[in-house]
Amino acid sequence: MLDNLEIKNVLCLDIETVPQYATYEELPPDWKDLWTKKILWKLKDEATPSSLYQGAGIMAEFGKIICISAGFFFLEDTVLKFKVKSFYGHDEKILLGDFCKLLEDKFSDEASNLCAHNGREFDFPYTARRCLVNGIKIPQVLDNSDKKPWEVKLIDTMGLWRFGDYKNFTSLNLLAALFGIQSPKDDIDGSQIWDVYWNHKDLERIKIYCQKDVVTVGQILLSFKGMDLIKEENIIFAN
Repeated sequence: MLDNLEIKNVLCLDIETVPQYATYEELPPDWKDLWTKKILWKLKDEATPSSLYQGAGIMAEFGKIICISAGFFFLEDTVLKFKVKSFYGHDEKILLGDFCKLLEDKFSDEASNLCAHNGREFDFPYTARRCLVNGIKIPQVLDNSDKKPWEVKLIDTMGLWRFGDYKNFTSLNLLAALFGIQSPKDDIDGSQIWDVYWNHKDLERIKIYCQKDVVTVGQILLSFKGMDLIKEENIIFAN
């Protein structure tokens, strides 16, 4: 599988997002109305716009990116290694600008690929949309406009695992277990990001969680290619 993919041309990534505001009550009045219309179909039983607002981070119109972790493969003395760098902070425009500069500087040629788990439905479009909102030029590798399907360089490990079966959602954690990879969810999971960010103000903890996810994406990609997993001592964190 993926026999023609050169691993050193792949940048694995994972993003963490939160709502723009800590609570629904802090939303400007016009945005409260926009939020209510957006989630109207979910308003049943005891659900209210306020009670559903913690989930606003998954929507690019109402959320923001607080961390992007990116990892790439390289050979050192014939040993395959994986280096991870994170872009994180409260100012989305700054972290996005820094990340996009990395893409333009290092992953802008035709051979470059981005890889994420559920990336085609979340990480890739979310990042591109937030670039537009922040007035940042979308890096070539992320910009799908006017591209033919075979020109798109976005790899989705969940999409690969589906093998065309669109009924199936398989979590990163489940794939990790299947391939004998250490779970990235040994501290927190995605459902806790809102609390860790808004209540505990712990960006470092979120960064570490995001880095674990991107390492797992890299290991799963290696598994799909039938390659050995990278040993822990050969995983390098730039931050």
